[in-house]
Amino acid sequence: MLKRFSVSLDEKLLAQFDDYIRPRGYSNRSEAVRDLIRKMLVNEEWEQDSEVVGVVTLVYNHHQPQLQEKITELQHDYHHQITSTTHVHMDHDNCLEVTIVKGRASQVRELAEQLIALRGVKNGNLTMSSTGGHLH
Repeated sequence: MLKRFSVSLDEKLLAQFDDYIRPRGYSNRSEAVRDLIRKMLVNEEWEQDSEVVGVVTLVYNHHQPQLQEKITELQHDYHHQITSTTHVHMDHDNCLEVTIVKGRASQVRELAEQLIALRGVKNGNLTMSSTGGHLH
């Protein structure tokens, strides 16, 4: 069931909000507000150490000695949290590894931090999401 409510905002703040949502393709303010609320709820799930999902993205030089072995070892240590891994050869030197993870937020974050901190990882990121069970 859809419920309506009103929000009072300073004119300049509303203009900034409109400037923010316009290039992102929102058809109206309501959709943008719904997304902001959902993002806040996802952040809350992570803060409460709930069951979450996420994506760990790594870009690394595959010539780095023993790096692939260390990545694989960590993935085996956290095999209960790993749903899927995709490895892409980007060029002669660089690889992209995308790992989909699911589990307690603290365990997922711990795995991501350890992977990202490995010597030879050029760029790493954890994208945090929700299992969707609590979002509407």
